[in-house]
Amino acid sequence: MKYPTWSQEAALAVLSTLREEKGAVLMALQALQKEFGYVHKEDVTLVANFFNKSRADVHGVLTFYHDLLTEAPTENQISVCVAEACQAVGSRQLEKEVKAKFGKEVHDGYCFGNCALGPCAMVNGAILGRASVEKIAQARI
Repeated sequence: MKYPTWSQEAALAVLSTLREEKGAVLMALQALQKEFGYVHKEDVTLVANFFNKSRADVHGVLTFYHDLLTEAPTENQISVCVAEACQAVGSRQLEKEVKAKFGKEVHDGYCFGNCALGPCAMVNGAILGRASVEKIAQARI
């Protein structure tokens, strides 16, 4: 996926749409990631100042949620579910094989709600049931 280049002005434009929201820190980080593909290092200070929170509060939210990325994404984003139901049907082995083949494109995923068709993976936002290295390779851009 192609994302626009991060800029402070663009990040503030994203934040301005969330000024009145409750739980705005998490929503802001998610919105920034949706816009730019990741949460830029300067976003912590921007979000803290914008919502009158401490940088520590924002950093805590950012590091707590595994799906928030702090580095620019690769062209393909692959997540292999490592929740219990998928582990029971081999997701840890699949994860090792997929990481060996695709490297930095691969991240842990935590339950895509498709437990009956595990192991599951997500490739560029699309969920794959009964995932395999071959299915994941075909789903990449």
